Amino acid sequence: MNYADIKKADIANGLGVRVSVFVSGCTHHCKNCFNSEAWDFNYGKEFTQKEIDQVLKELDHPYVAGLSLLGGEPLEHVNQQGLLPLLRKVKEKFPEKNIWCYTGYTFDKDIMGNMYQKWEETPEILSYLDVIVDRKI
Repeated sequence: MNYADIKKADIANGLGVRVSVFVSGCTHHCKNCFNSEAWDFNYGKEFTQKEIDQVLKELDHPYVAGLSLLGGEPLEHVNQQGLLPLLRKVKEKFPEKNIWCYTGYTFDKDIMGNMYQKWEETPEILSYLDVIVDRKI
């Protein structure tokens, strides 16, 4: 998985100060997308253990409320696979911090009606998310 950006002190994408990971890759191609350069799955840099460690370090401040996942599209299958190791570590190390996910998929139809049964990562991903903001813009 590639990522477009990691914001260390984001106040625009969820409640409170957050660490935000903008993944690369999106098949929605929404007309008014604010981040269309991240539609390309190869955009940005590879998301590695180094980036996971960086996100964990930035979350380790009392003023940081949690983690936000944006894109691109965090719930594209390849991005679920790439984000799962991060989410496991965040919930293990910071169980009190919340995780938000912004997705263009609909929760009822796309996520629960398709992904949940189709991809083994989806149920575990959902178990770590506290807030899902869904629907295309």
